[in-house]
Amino acid sequence: MRLFKKQTPPLEQFELHEFVQRFLDRGQYFLECADQHGSPLYIFDIETLKEHADRFKNTFRSYLPDIKMFYALKSNNHRDIISTLVSEGLGLDVSSGAELKLALESGTDKILFSGPGKTDEELTLAVHNSGNITVLMDSFSELERLQRIAAENDVVIRTGVRITTDENGIWRKFGIPLRDLSRFLNYSDKCKNIKLKGLQFHISWNLNTNNLLKFIDRLTAELHKLSPEYRAQLEFLDIGGGFWPEEGEWLQPAATVEGIIREKIFNGRISTDEHFKWSAISIENFAKQISRSLKKQMPDDMNYCIYVEPGRWLCNGAMHILLKVIDRKAKDIVITDGGTNAIGWERFESDYFPVINVTRPSLKENDCLIAGSLCTPHDVWGYNYFGEDINPGDILLVPNQGAYTWSLRQNFIKPIPRVVTMPSVRENIETLESIISKE
Repeated sequence: MRLFKKQTPPLEQFELHEFVQRFLDRGQYFLECADQHGSPLYIFDIETLKEHADRFKNTFRSYLPDIKMFYALKSNNHRDIISTLVSEGLGLDVSSGAELKLALESGTDKILFSGPGKTDEELTLAVHNSGNITVLMDSFSELERLQRIAAENDVVIRTGVRITTDENGIWRKFGIPLRDLSRFLNYSDKCKNIKLKGLQFHISWNLNTNNLLKFIDRLTAELHKLSPEYRAQLEFLDIGGGFWPEEGEWLQPAATVEGIIREKIFNGRISTDEHFKWSAISIENFAKQISRSLKKQMPDDMNYCIYVEPGRWLCNGAMHILLKVIDRKAKDIVITDGGTNAIGWERFESDYFPVINVTRPSLKENDCLIAGSLCTPHDVWGYNYFGEDINPGDILLVPNQGAYTWSLRQNFIKPIPRVVTMPSVRENIETLESIISKE
């Protein structure tokens, strides 16, 4: 059905099979985890997280040597994720008082506090820990309140200001319009307890650099208009995060325009054996293209450091979910022991992630509704599974559930799954060496 000039591209089978095979190769480990710890279960893949952190750091530093990186806690706020990334040298980007407390507990002294609508209590916590925190102010009102609280505590606090990337859409809830930047800088100069040292902007869902580079164009044009004195006071430019993992965005048919139209035409019936993909560029291309744009367009008299706030790119592959089949109600529907309260939203009605039966491994994908055990019809893990068959007692793996799942979990009907840590390669080698030495 060729309704559009640009149709949603298919997810190629060879790419999907290559992805699934990586987890089938570790199938015995996942079975042992379920046997030892039960299910449903979150698996924290610490080795993958460290690999992603190293690759991200090394890649961006090869193009922007003075860059500073801050992990966005909202993407996954599990303490082991946080402590691992802090040990890898990353700072933390927080968006609430609760996240700020987690960041302070981690021991890092590199914290960005961003987000709209900060309360006086949250700003007070930031002021009391001003040596570790840069507050990214979101409005003129927030500037006034932060100045008052800092003055009451006789503290001078380091800050930046967020610039909205869309003055007309829903993203205008974040930051100030670019046209107000000069006025904001002038106002902040009058606030004796505020040291405004940088600018921040953020664009989400970046499959490529198109929108990032467009806003850098707008921002650098405005920076050229500022007085040299204002440019001199800016020590950092925070370009946010939103980098999409290079696997791209995998979609169910219902999340495509073509699928929505078919669903309307055929009265709710839609194929679920098709998978689609919007491609993403590599992190190397992100770093190269951003660096090239900044070096070409930023004013020559600015001496600044780039800040970046990766979240999804780092943690997406660092957690996986294990489920057990409890009931096979028909050939084409099974019920698992875990519900989507574990991820906090109806993700798999739109997003596609393969469900892998590690008990009966196979690269053959079969049609079957994989439903959770919550008392809601939207409790869906997928519409297919990879395996020879599927029966009660089988262990299913849903890979790459590290981003915007654990941090959105909720106590709804069923308990939240436990988290266990998948040993690193180094730990496996040390265990093997210990066994050999005893023998």
